[in-house]
Formats: sequence, structure tokens, C-alpha cells
Amino acid sequence: MLTDSRIYVAGNNGMVGSAIMRLLQKKGFANIICRSSSELDLRNQAKVNTFFQKEKPEFVFLAAAKVGGILANDTYKAEFLYDNLMIEANVIHAAYQNQVEKLLFLGSSCIYPKYADQPISETALLTGTLEPTNEPYALAKIAGLKLCETYRNQYGCNFISAMPTNLYGVGDNYNLQNSHVLPALIRKFHAAKENSLAEVELWGTGAPRREFLYVDDLAEACFFLMESYNGSGPINVGTGVDLSISELAEIVKQIVGFEGEITWNTQMPDGTPRKLLDVSKLAGMGWKPTTQLKEGIEKSYVNFLNRINQLDD
Repeated sequence: MLTDSRIYVAGNNGMVGSAIMRLLQKKGFANIICRSSSELDLRNQAKVNTFFQKEKPEFVFLAAAKVGGILANDTYKAEFLYDNLMIEANVIHAAYQNQVEKLLFLGSSCIYPKYADQPISETALLTGTLEPTNEPYALAKIAGLKLCETYRNQYGCNFISAMPTNLYGVGDNYNLQNSHVLPALIRKFHAAKENSLAEVELWGTGAPRREFLYVDDLAEACFFLMESYNGSGPINVGTGVDLSISELAEIVKQIVGFEGEITWNTQMPDGTPRKLLDVSKLAGMGWKPTTQLKEGIEKSYVNFLNRINQLDD
């Protein structure tokens, strides 16, 4: 990519898309194309086609998606499947029709089987049953990466797919109805501290293990892959290090400054027992993240405090 290349960031207002935008602007890219969801509904094929025909982007970062935590995924299964299928199909097909030079599709580590061998390599795809609570989202993301593969194989398109682990950071969603685990912990512990509560109840047993990647590190990885990777099939993006949810809760509790107790509601679901990505493929290319978990959570909490008055109840 050149600094005057026409670059379309789909999902520029989301956590991942905004991180990619910040990085591109920092690197001096001055010809970035973006549209909010109110300006361009990516589920509408005709509008997406018209947009691509008019703007003629040369490079596309496909970060637009309907996302959420266990509760949202389990409650709105139809929307998670339909919306994500339509978004990726419309953008990828329009990119092919309008001769986009390169497209990067952002998937998710939930594409892999619930009981995949750990750490999870890219070859684990489609080798087992998915986690039921986020199966619709996972199926949509699998379809997206397969679109990239088949358009590459059939039409010669340079479309690549990156599968990030659990993300957090600036611009995260803190709504307890549809947020992921780390921002939910930040909000719960902050509310408990502000209200001088004696305890915070968390879902599950605390035993599942998860890996977390700071969103600005993902943006760096996406840029690196857009510049350096032209292969078929997904490539994992993560830290290669995991911890239990109970360990994560203790770290967040300390950073927020909550001094009460943590109780675990074991009647609520845990989700996948462990999800750690094998990142040796990307590491072998020379990329690794730079933000340590505690540092990233501290930055996230500062961002939360700066946004608290604008957050939805």
C-alpha cells in the first residue's frame, strides 16, 4: 500500500475498525474511505455495489460485523448469523467485481471446534463441533473466510483472512447486555466500587481459560498482514498466552480498585473450556504483539472512565 492508495475500512466506527483507522492515519495514509452504518448498510447488496463502483477502493479492511458476548450471541442467534453473512458476502463479492487489489477479512477464534487441541492451529478448522452459545456467529465467520479462499482459488483474488483471539481496548463495548467478558468485568467492578458493594457476582466457575489481545496490536497485525501475507487459508492473531477467567477477574479488580469479594454463579454457562491460539505461523513471519495484558487493561479502564457518561445503561 502507498500512502495515497484508496483504502476502505469497513466498520470504521467499531473497536477494531477505529484502531485500524488510527494506525493508518498515524502512518500517513491520507486517502482512507469510510462510511458509518447509517450512511451505508452493508447488509444491502445494491447499496454496497453502488458504493464500490463509485469509490473504487484498492485495499479493503473488512472489520465490520455484528459482535457480542455469550448472552448476546445466545439471545440473537438469527441476527448474528444473517447480519454477518450478508455483510461479508456483499463486501467480498463487490471487492471481486470492482477489482480490489487486496482484501483482509477479520474473522474470530470462535471458528474453531469447542474441544480443539490446544493451542489451536489453523488446521483445526472444521474438525469438530462448535461452541453452541456462539455457533451462528462462528458459522458466519467460517463462511467469510471460505469466501476469501474460494474467490482466491476461482478468480485469483488476493483476499486473506485473519483470525484474532479475544479483543479488548479503546472503543470497547461496555453494555452488560452484549459486551465481551473483559469490558463487562471492568464495568461491573467499577459500578461495585462506586456503590460500595461488598461483592460482585460473576458468571460461571471462573475456570475457563482465555487469551486476550489489545486492539491496537491487532491493528498492527492487520497492517503487517496486508503488507506481507498473500497466502490462502486463515492466519491466527494472538499473544500465545492465556489465563483463567478467575485470574483475569482478579487483575481487573485490582486495576479498578474494588476491595470487595468475588462470587461465582455456577448456574450460568462457562462457554468453551479453553481457547488459546497457536500463533507460530504469524510469529514465524516476524510479528508479535507489544502490549502486556495489565498495561492494556489499565489503558482500557482509562478509556472507560473517559466515556462513562456516554455509555448505555
